[in-house]
Parts: sequence; structure tokens; C-alpha cells
Amino acid sequence: MTQDNNPSPHAPVENTSAQDFPAVENTVLYHERLNPAWWMWLLFLGFGLSVLIALAPIAMWLGIVGALLAVAICAVVAYTRATAIVVTDHDLQVGRARIERRFVGLVEPFTDPQEIRQVRGPQLDARAYMNFSASVGPICRIEITDPVDPTPYWLASTRRPALLAEILNG
Repeated sequence: MTQDNNPSPHAPVENTSAQDFPAVENTVLYHERLNPAWWMWLLFLGFGLSVLIALAPIAMWLGIVGALLAVAICAVVAYTRATAIVVTDHDLQVGRARIERRFVGLVEPFTDPQEIRQVRGPQLDARAYMNFSASVGPICRIEITDPVDPTPYWLASTRRPALLAEILNG
């Protein structure tokens, strides 16, 4: 009978405790949620008004219910789909994208409308990851230094580009 180095699936597993694995502290250094701006509510209300106008000839109660539902659905969708930017000791997350901080290079904030237009338009690399918000103007360009990732940088809308750049560059 030969001895096999691969344990069987039914072999007893060594008892390990939490002391065997050092705790990894992952402190949140920056958190921002890009909720819709106040003026987006004007769009939601305008949409609700158009639903009211469309349904009122059928029945006024139907128009009112439809308008309220339209505004509520728009608000729920806008707030649940809002992008989150989270920076921890180890990771950067922008929306659905996540990368280890060791692969984050230089971060440049852009607040001037002309610079933003250039960075989002003529200077844009097609391979870049983009996460823009319609109600947030300023952006940050986050260089990605991972050798196996073809994405050269991320462009992300943020209300505090200087602070985000300071934290990631520091």
C-alpha cells in the first residue's frame, strides 16, 4: 500500500484557530457616494408631470397615481444605481471596478471645465475604464500600473477630486 500525499476528502482537517491567521486591518480612508444632485429632482418631477398629462384624459386618479409612481421609481433607480468610491488601506473601488492600491499610480484631479472636456474627449484612451455621473462635473484620472491589466487609467467623477487624489497619491 503506497502512501498518498493528497489527503482524501474525508480525512480529518487540522483544527485551526483565528490566532493562526493574522487579522488584516482594512481601514476606509475615503468614501463617497455619487447620489444625484438636487437639480435631478426637477427632471424626476418633469417626468412625473408628463405621465400625469398623458394619463389624466383617461382618469385623473390614474394620472396622479402614475405621476407619483414615475417620480418614485426614478428616485429609487437613481439612488440605488449611484456610484460609490471607496479607498481602503489595500483597495480602491470605483463603482463595480476594484483594484489593489499597489497597482494605483499617479492620480490627477481635474476641476476646470475645459480640462475635463479634453480629458473626457480628445485625450481619452479607448482602453480606459470610465465611471461618469451626469450630476458630478469634476473627475480624477487614476493611473493603473498593473502589468497584466491593459487598462491604462480610470476616469471617475467625484465631488472632491483634490482630496481623492491626495489620499491615493499619499
